[in-house]
Amino acid sequence: MLIVDAQIHLWSKGTTLPPHRAEPYRMAEALRDMDAAAVDRALIHPPSWDADSNELAVKAVQTRPERFAILGRFAPERPESRLLVPEWKSRPGMLGLRFTFLQPHMKSWPTDGTMNWVWPAAEQAGIPVALLATEFLPLVGEIAQRHPRLKLIVDHMAAVRRAKGDAAFVHLPELLALAKHPNIAVKATGGPGYADDAYPFLSLQPRYRAIYNAFGPARMFWGTDITRMPCSWKECVTHFTEHSPWLSEPDKALIMGRALCDWIGWNQ
Repeated sequence: MLIVDAQIHLWSKGTTLPPHRAEPYRMAEALRDMDAAAVDRALIHPPSWDADSNELAVKAVQTRPERFAILGRFAPERPESRLLVPEWKSRPGMLGLRFTFLQPHMKSWPTDGTMNWVWPAAEQAGIPVALLATEFLPLVGEIAQRHPRLKLIVDHMAAVRRAKGDAAFVHLPELLALAKHPNIAVKATGGPGYADDAYPFLSLQPRYRAIYNAFGPARMFWGTDITRMPCSWKECVTHFTEHSPWLSEPDKALIMGRALCDWIGWNQ
Protein backbone atom coordinates (compact mmCIF):
# COMPACT_ATOMS: atom_id res chain seq x y z
CA MET A 1 0.00 0.00 0.00
CA LEU A 2 1.32 3.40 -1.00
CA ILE A 3 1.50 5.65 2.08
CA VAL A 4 1.55 9.37 1.37
CA ASP A 5 1.51 11.98 4.11
CA ALA A 6 -0.80 14.80 3.01
CA GLN A 7 1.00 17.47 5.05
CA ILE A 8 4.45 18.12 6.42
CA HIS A 9 6.53 21.28 6.89
CA LEU A 10 10.22 21.75 6.18
CA TRP A 11 12.08 24.84 7.38
CA SER A 12 15.58 26.02 8.26
CA LYS A 13 14.91 29.25 10.18
CA GLY A 14 12.22 31.41 11.77
CA THR A 15 10.05 31.22 14.87
CA THR A 16 7.52 28.44 14.60
CA LEU A 17 3.86 28.61 15.53
CA PRO A 18 3.17 26.39 18.57
CA PRO A 19 2.61 23.52 18.98
CA HIS A 20 5.15 22.88 16.20
CA ARG A 21 8.64 22.01 17.42
CA ALA A 22 10.98 24.99 17.71
CA GLU A 23 13.96 23.40 15.95
CA PRO A 24 14.29 23.43 12.14
CA TYR A 25 13.06 20.39 10.27
CA ARG A 26 15.00 19.70 7.11
CA MET A 27 14.81 17.19 4.29
CA ALA A 28 17.41 14.76 5.67
CA GLU A 29 15.59 14.42 8.98
CA ALA A 30 12.24 14.06 7.26
CA LEU A 31 13.56 11.29 5.03
CA ARG A 32 15.01 9.46 8.02
CA ASP A 33 11.72 9.69 9.87
CA MET A 34 9.69 8.69 6.81
CA ASP A 35 11.85 5.61 6.30
CA ALA A 36 11.45 4.61 9.94
CA ALA A 37 7.65 4.84 9.62
CA ALA A 38 7.47 3.27 6.13
CA VAL A 39 5.98 6.46 4.67
CA ASP A 40 6.60 6.50 0.93
CA ARG A 41 5.92 10.14 0.10
CA ALA A 42 5.11 13.44 1.79
CA LEU A 43 3.43 16.60 0.54
CA ILE A 44 5.39 19.65 1.70
CA HIS A 45 3.52 22.77 2.82
CA PRO A 46 6.09 25.59 3.07
CA PRO A 47 5.43 27.31 6.43
CA SER A 48 4.92 31.06 6.74
CA TRP A 49 7.54 31.45 9.48
CA ASP A 50 10.41 30.76 7.06
CA ALA A 51 10.50 33.23 4.17
CA ASP A 52 12.65 30.83 2.14
CA SER A 53 10.54 27.73 2.75
CA ASN A 54 9.20 27.61 -0.81
CA GLU A 55 12.75 27.35 -2.13
CA LEU A 56 13.67 24.80 0.52
CA ALA A 57 10.76 22.65 -0.63
CA VAL A 58 11.78 22.97 -4.27
CA LYS A 59 15.29 21.80 -3.39
CA ALA A 60 13.84 18.79 -1.59
CA VAL A 61 11.83 17.87 -4.69
CA GLN A 62 14.82 18.35 -6.94
CA THR A 63 16.87 16.07 -4.69
CA ARG A 64 14.21 13.40 -4.08
CA PRO A 65 11.39 13.82 -6.61
CA GLU A 66 10.06 10.35 -5.86
CA ARG A 67 9.50 11.27 -2.18
CA PHE A 68 8.27 14.87 -2.15
CA ALA A 69 5.83 17.25 -3.82
CA ILE A 70 4.61 20.71 -2.78
CA LEU A 71 1.55 22.80 -2.07
CA GLY A 72 3.30 26.15 -2.25
CA ARG A 73 2.31 29.64 -1.19
CA PHE A 74 2.55 33.25 -2.30
CA ALA A 75 1.32 36.61 -1.02
CA PRO A 76 -2.15 37.05 -2.57
CA GLU A 77 -2.32 40.70 -1.55
CA ARG A 78 0.58 41.62 -3.84
CA PRO A 79 -0.33 42.49 -7.45
CA GLU A 80 2.77 40.74 -8.78
CA SER A 81 1.49 37.42 -7.40
CA ARG A 82 -1.11 37.32 -10.17
CA LEU A 83 1.71 36.65 -12.62
CA LEU A 84 2.76 33.51 -10.75
CA VAL A 85 -0.37 31.41 -11.18
CA PRO A 86 -0.23 30.57 -14.92
CA GLU A 87 3.31 29.18 -14.53
CA TRP A 88 2.99 27.84 -10.98
CA LYS A 89 3.00 24.15 -11.87
CA SER A 90 6.08 24.55 -14.05
CA ARG A 91 8.24 24.78 -10.92
CA PRO A 92 9.66 21.47 -9.65
CA GLY A 93 7.11 19.62 -7.55
CA MET A 94 4.60 22.48 -7.32
CA LEU A 95 1.26 20.71 -7.59
CA GLY A 96 -0.98 23.20 -5.79
CA LEU A 97 -1.40 26.09 -3.37
CA ARG A 98 -2.11 26.38 0.34
CA PHE A 99 -3.29 29.37 2.38
CA THR A 100 -3.61 29.54 6.17
CA PHE A 101 -4.71 33.08 7.23
CA LEU A 102 -3.07 32.71 10.64
CA GLN A 103 -1.43 36.13 10.96
CA PRO A 104 -3.68 38.99 12.16
CA HIS A 105 -3.44 40.90 8.88
CA MET A 106 -4.50 37.76 6.95
CA LYS A 107 -7.64 36.85 8.87
CA SER A 108 -9.94 39.03 6.76
CA TRP A 109 -8.53 37.94 3.40
CA PRO A 110 -11.17 35.28 2.64
CA THR A 111 -13.98 37.81 3.12
CA ASP A 112 -12.56 41.25 2.26
CA GLY A 113 -11.90 40.55 -1.42
CA THR A 114 -8.16 39.88 -1.16
CA MET A 115 -8.58 36.25 -2.26
CA ASN A 116 -11.27 36.83 -4.88
CA TRP A 117 -8.86 36.80 -7.82
CA VAL A 118 -7.18 33.56 -6.66
CA TRP A 119 -10.20 31.28 -7.15
CA PRO A 120 -10.81 31.88 -10.88
CA ALA A 121 -7.09 32.07 -11.59
CA ALA A 122 -6.40 28.72 -9.91
CA GLU A 123 -9.46 27.19 -11.57
CA GLN A 124 -8.26 28.27 -15.01
CA ALA A 125 -4.72 27.01 -14.35
CA GLY A 126 -5.91 23.68 -12.92
CA ILE A 127 -4.25 24.28 -9.55
CA PRO A 128 -5.73 22.62 -6.43
CA VAL A 129 -5.98 24.91 -3.40
CA ALA A 130 -5.82 23.82 0.25
CA LEU A 131 -7.27 26.09 2.92
CA LEU A 132 -7.08 26.33 6.67
CA ALA A 133 -10.77 27.18 6.59
CA THR A 134 -12.12 26.32 10.04
CA GLU A 135 -13.57 29.79 10.56
CA PHE A 136 -15.21 30.20 7.13
CA LEU A 137 -16.44 26.78 6.03
CA PRO A 138 -19.73 28.00 4.48
CA LEU A 139 -17.70 30.36 2.30
CA VAL A 140 -15.69 27.39 1.02
CA GLY A 141 -18.94 25.88 -0.20
CA GLU A 142 -19.82 29.12 -2.00
CA ILE A 143 -16.41 29.21 -3.66
CA ALA A 144 -16.77 25.58 -4.74
CA GLN A 145 -20.17 26.30 -6.25
CA ARG A 146 -18.99 29.37 -8.14
CA HIS A 147 -15.88 27.57 -9.43
CA PRO A 148 -16.87 23.94 -10.08
CA ARG A 149 -13.57 23.07 -11.80
CA LEU A 150 -11.50 24.32 -8.87
CA LYS A 151 -10.33 21.52 -6.58
CA LEU A 152 -10.42 22.61 -2.95
CA ILE A 153 -9.03 20.86 0.12
CA VAL A 154 -10.09 21.66 3.69
CA ASP A 155 -7.16 21.31 6.08
CA HIS A 156 -7.08 19.25 9.28
CA MET A 157 -10.72 18.12 9.24
CA ALA A 158 -11.64 21.76 10.01
CA ALA A 159 -10.59 21.12 13.62
CA VAL A 160 -10.01 24.02 15.98
CA ARG A 161 -6.32 24.81 16.43
CA ARG A 162 -4.85 23.77 19.81
CA ALA A 163 -8.16 22.28 20.96
CA LYS A 164 -8.78 18.65 21.86
CA GLY A 165 -11.69 16.24 21.99
CA ASP A 166 -15.17 17.58 21.38
CA ALA A 167 -13.90 21.16 21.48
CA ALA A 168 -11.64 20.46 18.50
CA PHE A 169 -14.47 19.14 16.34
CA VAL A 170 -17.23 21.67 16.94
CA HIS A 171 -17.21 22.55 13.23
CA LEU A 172 -17.54 18.95 12.03
CA PRO A 173 -21.21 19.34 11.01
CA GLU A 174 -20.31 22.35 8.85
CA LEU A 175 -17.50 20.35 7.29
CA LEU A 176 -19.72 17.38 6.51
CA ALA A 177 -22.23 19.71 4.84
CA LEU A 178 -19.55 20.57 2.27
CA ALA A 179 -19.49 16.98 0.97
CA LYS A 180 -22.30 17.84 -1.45
CA HIS A 181 -19.74 19.77 -3.50
CA PRO A 182 -17.78 17.20 -5.55
CA ASN A 183 -14.81 19.54 -5.87
CA ILE A 184 -14.14 19.69 -2.11
CA ALA A 185 -11.91 17.15 -0.34
CA VAL A 186 -10.68 16.88 3.25
CA LYS A 187 -7.24 16.37 4.72
CA ALA A 188 -7.66 14.03 7.70
CA THR A 189 -4.37 15.38 9.01
CA GLY A 190 -3.12 16.04 12.50
CA GLY A 191 -5.62 13.71 14.19
CA PRO A 192 -3.52 12.66 17.21
CA GLY A 193 -2.94 16.32 18.02
CA TYR A 194 -6.70 16.81 18.50
CA ALA A 195 -7.31 13.63 20.50
CA ASP A 196 -7.94 13.77 24.23
CA ASP A 197 -6.95 10.13 24.72
CA ALA A 198 -3.70 8.21 24.28
CA TYR A 199 -2.56 5.99 21.41
CA PRO A 200 -4.30 4.45 19.50
CA PHE A 201 -6.53 7.55 19.83
CA LEU A 202 -9.77 5.63 19.51
CA SER A 203 -11.72 8.83 20.15
CA LEU A 204 -10.83 9.84 16.59
CA GLN A 205 -12.53 6.87 14.95
CA PRO A 206 -16.08 8.34 15.01
CA ARG A 207 -14.72 11.57 13.48
CA TYR A 208 -12.88 9.70 10.75
CA ARG A 209 -15.87 7.54 10.00
CA ALA A 210 -18.20 10.55 9.74
CA ILE A 211 -15.86 12.17 7.22
CA TYR A 212 -15.55 8.92 5.30
CA ASN A 213 -19.33 8.47 5.19
CA ALA A 214 -19.81 12.00 3.87
CA PHE A 215 -16.90 12.43 1.47
CA GLY A 216 -15.96 8.88 0.59
CA PRO A 217 -12.41 7.50 0.33
CA ALA A 218 -11.56 9.40 -2.86
CA ARG A 219 -11.90 12.75 -1.07
CA MET A 220 -10.33 11.94 2.29
CA PHE A 221 -6.55 12.21 2.68
CA TRP A 222 -4.58 10.83 5.65
CA GLY A 223 -1.60 12.79 6.92
CA THR A 224 0.21 14.05 10.01
CA ASP A 225 1.61 17.59 10.19
CA ILE A 226 4.31 15.60 11.92
CA THR A 227 6.25 18.39 13.61
CA ARG A 228 3.38 19.04 16.02
CA MET A 229 2.28 15.46 16.69
CA PRO A 230 2.27 14.01 20.23
CA CYS A 231 3.39 10.60 18.95
CA SER A 232 5.74 9.02 16.45
CA TRP A 233 5.17 9.04 12.69
CA LYS A 234 4.73 5.29 12.82
CA GLU A 235 1.96 5.66 15.39
CA CYS A 236 0.31 8.29 13.21
CA VAL A 237 0.17 5.63 10.51
CA THR A 238 -0.90 2.66 12.60
CA HIS A 239 -3.54 4.42 14.70
CA PHE A 240 -5.45 4.69 11.43
CA THR A 241 -4.41 1.62 9.44
CA GLU A 242 -4.65 -0.85 12.34
CA HIS A 243 -7.59 0.56 14.29
CA SER A 244 -10.24 1.32 11.66
CA PRO A 245 -12.06 -2.04 11.35
CA TRP A 246 -14.97 -0.35 9.55
CA LEU A 247 -12.73 0.43 6.58
CA SER A 248 -12.14 -1.94 3.65
CA GLU A 249 -8.60 -2.50 2.43
CA PRO A 250 -9.22 -0.87 -1.00
CA ASP A 251 -10.70 2.22 0.66
CA LYS A 252 -7.86 2.31 3.18
CA ALA A 253 -5.37 2.33 0.31
CA LEU A 254 -7.15 5.33 -1.20
CA ILE A 255 -7.20 7.31 2.04
CA MET A 256 -3.59 6.48 2.92
CA GLY A 257 -2.21 7.92 -0.29
CA ARG A 258 -3.69 7.03 -3.63
CA ALA A 259 -6.64 9.44 -3.41
CA LEU A 260 -4.41 12.42 -2.62
CA CYS A 261 -2.12 11.61 -5.53
CA ASP A 262 -5.11 11.39 -7.85
CA TRP A 263 -6.61 14.65 -6.56
CA ILE A 264 -3.48 16.79 -7.02
CA GLY A 265 -2.03 14.95 -10.02
CA TRP A 266 1.03 13.51 -8.27
CA ASN A 267 1.93 10.98 -10.92
CA GLN A 268 5.63 10.54 -10.10
